[in-house]
Amino acid sequence: MKIVRIIARLNVGGPAKHVVWLTAGLQSSEYESVLVAGVVPPGEEDMSYFAAEMGVVPVYMQQMSREVAIKDALTVWKLYRLFRRERPDIVHTHTAKAGTVGRVAGLLYRWLTPAALLGRPRSCRFVHTYHGHIFHSYYGALKTRFFVTIERTLARLGTDRIIVISEQQRREINEEFCVGRANQFAVVPLGLDTELFVHGRERRLRFRDELNIGPDEILVGIVGRLTEIKNHELFLRSVALFKRGLAERKNSAPADKGGAPDRTVLPTPRKVRFVVIGDGHLRATLEELARSLDLSHDVIFAGTRRDPEFFYPALDVLALTSRNEGTPLTVIEAMLSARPVIATSVGGVVDLLGKTVRAEPDYAVCERGLSISPGNAAGFAAGLAHLIENEELRARLGESGRRFAMQNFGRERLLKDISDLYQQLVPPQAAPAGAPVRQTSVFP
Repeated sequence: MKIVRIIARLNVGGPAKHVVWLTAGLQSSEYESVLVAGVVPPGEEDMSYFAAEMGVVPVYMQQMSREVAIKDALTVWKLYRLFRRERPDIVHTHTAKAGTVGRVAGLLYRWLTPAALLGRPRSCRFVHTYHGHIFHSYYGALKTRFFVTIERTLARLGTDRIIVISEQQRREINEEFCVGRANQFAVVPLGLDTELFVHGRERRLRFRDELNIGPDEILVGIVGRLTEIKNHELFLRSVALFKRGLAERKNSAPADKGGAPDRTVLPTPRKVRFVVIGDGHLRATLEELARSLDLSHDVIFAGTRRDPEFFYPALDVLALTSRNEGTPLTVIEAMLSARPVIATSVGGVVDLLGKTVRAEPDYAVCERGLSISPGNAAGFAAGLAHLIENEELRARLGESGRRFAMQNFGRERLLKDISDLYQQLVPPQAAPAGAPVRQTSVFP
């Protein structure tokens, strides 16, 4: 079976790793996979090194970019020619731009053949994966409505199966935004190399030593591109509110006979530090904001790291403040490292954190982490304080998350799920072109 997989760019993030894992994993006597990618633009970090490490050599298309542009027509034409050359059984697109140009080129490939006049278009199936979506928090109302219309049209005309990576995402895309039919959808969670995180406890000190963080200090980290959708501004403002809350509690403690705060009524606070792991075009702006909030000695900007097996174990808490997410790989990797998570309740994060166990005014304690409403800095600060003060809760949430991630996000499971879906679309005894695709789902 020939698979052509397309992604807009191999920039830092979960989708780039996902497509590389799939391309490398589905390369055997049964499958031949080709990965097509656009070029990472200036200002974004390139993960092509990860493809090289996995033995994947992508076909790069210089014209494929993130934004809508005239050169998209050239990208469509080049993809059409590539399909003519490769003769794929399945074209699988990932992310919004690749999904648009890839499926438009696919329609041309399917129907621009003399046999189409006799009702026999080329036999090729089209799959699209939503790692997240751009239906809110990215663009203004008019542009968003335009993109939603495109997605609805392509789902109807140019897609055999739509993959989402969480049930929450399926509800948003299919039920809230009315993209696709219910029987087009399959929920296929992410999968990654879980073995990478098995020996986390032995690796805890290396990253902390680099940052000069003591073994008894609490280290809270946020991991991701420094871009608007990740909302690092909310993280920094929450840290400032957290610090202010500590100071107010200290000053409001009853005085002893000498006039100093009575330490017997206050827990001895452990020193708390914060680290921002990642880079992007907002770094200078965020560093200036940290200075203006008097956080220069509290927050470390560590830049991009390639060693998640070392920096996650170094953390005591992982924070995520995004405005919109699919299923963030950073949360899964933190869970595999038994790190407790505090995150905004967006997209697939809801499924990762699990059911609410206890609802507080500003945050909710869930089965596998703390949930905060998007944009709520005060709530985030309150939830952060609760986690930092409660070591037993951190340990319990961390272990619950580790068990959940180990059971649900293995790479072998991902490869089997996708392989089963492909076999369903193109069974060994392939149906004639134009025959209906079986819709029975093998996924939860």
